[in-house]
Amino acid sequence: METAKLSRMALVAMVVGSMVGAGIFSLPSIFARYTGPVGGLVAWTISGTGMLTLAMVFQFLTRRRPDLDAGIFAYAKAGFGRYIGFLAALGYWTAACLGNVSYFVVFKATLGAVFPFFGDGDTVAAVLVSSVLLWATHFAILRGIRQATGMNTVVTIAKIVPIAIFIVCAALAVDLDVLRQNLLDGQSVGGTSSLMEQVRGTMLVTVFVFLGVEGASVYSRYAKRREDVAVATVVGFLLVLTLLVCVTLLSYGVLPRAELAALRNPSMAGVLRSIVGPWGGVLISVGLMVSVAGAYLSWILLAAEVLRAAARAAVMPGFLGKENRHGVPAAALWLSNGIVQLFLIATVFTQDTFVLIKNMASSMSLVPYFFVAGFGLMVAFRGEAYAGWSRRRAFDLALAAVATVYAAGLVYAGGFLYFTLSALIYAPGTILFLIARREQQGAAFAPFEWPILLIILAGCVAGVWAISTANLAML
Repeated sequence: METAKLSRMALVAMVVGSMVGAGIFSLPSIFARYTGPVGGLVAWTISGTGMLTLAMVFQFLTRRRPDLDAGIFAYAKAGFGRYIGFLAALGYWTAACLGNVSYFVVFKATLGAVFPFFGDGDTVAAVLVSSVLLWATHFAILRGIRQATGMNTVVTIAKIVPIAIFIVCAALAVDLDVLRQNLLDGQSVGGTSSLMEQVRGTMLVTVFVFLGVEGASVYSRYAKRREDVAVATVVGFLLVLTLLVCVTLLSYGVLPRAELAALRNPSMAGVLRSIVGPWGGVLISVGLMVSVAGAYLSWILLAAEVLRAAARAAVMPGFLGKENRHGVPAAALWLSNGIVQLFLIATVFTQDTFVLIKNMASSMSLVPYFFVAGFGLMVAFRGEAYAGWSRRRAFDLALAAVATVYAAGLVYAGGFLYFTLSALIYAPGTILFLIARREQQGAAFAPFEWPILLIILAGCVAGVWAISTANLAML
């Protein structure tokens, strides 16, 4: 059966739908906990520049290496070998699964304002209802990618409307006295006075809301025209960046930082409620639920597609590459939703669940993003697919260099804690790589890959020790 081809508009909707999920609705309170308007502006300038260069690296790699049409993991594999390619695929896939868990958590937290038994989205009742929704959506997606992507386009348009209404209302309601006081307040709510430390605290937040910028690249094999992938990536990114900056900075002109930081999720609802009354909170809550539904469709498809592509590239077991009669990677979809289910159950036993999941998802995405940027740097430096030295090549080289430095900075911002938590997934996940290598009857690891494995195993041991002794704060 022929797989549906996606137009430029559908690809833009895929990028926007993948990026605009639960995170944007929580920005006012999360940013207010760490920093004020100045720090927020600096954070978005750094993150916007870094992620734009990364998006443009995806763009020029799509043109220069059209043979790598599986998306994010394929670049890491081509540049740095099978095991790095596997880690990129595993990290990106895990980030997608964690993103879906965060959507369920914030969805139930929103309903918790009306139905207290849902709490903050991490109660037993919340997990049970989320599980029903998870598997209902699972069986709907099994009917075909054509239906799910078409639904995503409609949902993407629908969820932008309440965000646009919020931006207009907040812009009209800006109180200069409130904004001035927030500008003068140089400390974070937690007491940090250094501007750069405040900005560092927001870095994983910005990564989380930017996850999905590579959505069109992952689906490049479905595009009607390859050039549409590059355009959709940049256009989708710029649209979402505009929304993120407006939501964050305008909120500082509506409420004092202490009040913003104390708002219940989704904090955007609390800001709009303070402007227009109760209906504003209802509007944002409904918009969030629509947004979460759309983002879930995008991300579960992305997760399954990454596993399918990785299996066909022989860095994941072969069974994950099999498709049903609708062209859906069924085995990959089952594994993805099975992991989401396990993470949902784990939310019952964690505290500040949404923030933990958000930071973990961001941390898991750092490996694939770093190696994609590094591969772009390698392609431009070596001059692959370039006709000698040119201004275009120099520009691409500069883009890739900035993107690589930005990705490395994200690893630093994440800190050792999230490295060890990531290693708890990378280490046991390596079993899938070993199965794939056995299927290919090849050596498990190349000589240069053994030190990478040892670092991951050491991080895993540190993570297990910290969790078993309740010493996570020491990492």
